[in-house]
Amino acid sequence: MAGEHSARLALPMMHAGQAQKEITHNESLTLLDMLVQAVAESADAHVPPVSPVAGRCWIVDAGATGAWAGKDGMIAGWTEGGWRFAAPVAGMRCWVADRGHAMRHDGSAWVDEDARGDGYYSGGQRVVAARQAAIPGPAGGSVIDAESRTAIGAILTALRSHGLVES
Repeated sequence: MAGEHSARLALPMMHAGQAQKEITHNESLTLLDMLVQAVAESADAHVPPVSPVAGRCWIVDAGATGAWAGKDGMIAGWTEGGWRFAAPVAGMRCWVADRGHAMRHDGSAWVDEDARGDGYYSGGQRVVAARQAAIPGPAGGSVIDAESRTAIGAILTALRSHGLVES
């Protein structure tokens, strides 16, 4: 029946004259609690945890078994009433605790975000690494080229003034 669930997140809708509206309302709140500012313990589990804690979520990995069978790619949340599942939508983001970075749903699968703690990635390849130790100013050597040292010093000063290189 049209109007049973919201169009984007499939939240249960209440209807005029519906008995026990609090059940539908509470189900919607439970799903919102899982999805707003989503945090998953892992995106690599395909077996439900033995003793989950209420409020914890997982992104169900491919080949799921047990209570997660047939729920690949969905967000699984443990509640006082058991497992709840939510289908992701394109653009949805979720912090994944055991990866230490966010993932986003591209409309067909969960993918790692490009910005991560160890650098920035493009096409799965790290293109910018984590910040390295400070670059010292030019010094030493048997041949001193004052013009080169001045140019290198100016470049380092400009980079430091923009916070791109440490002093």
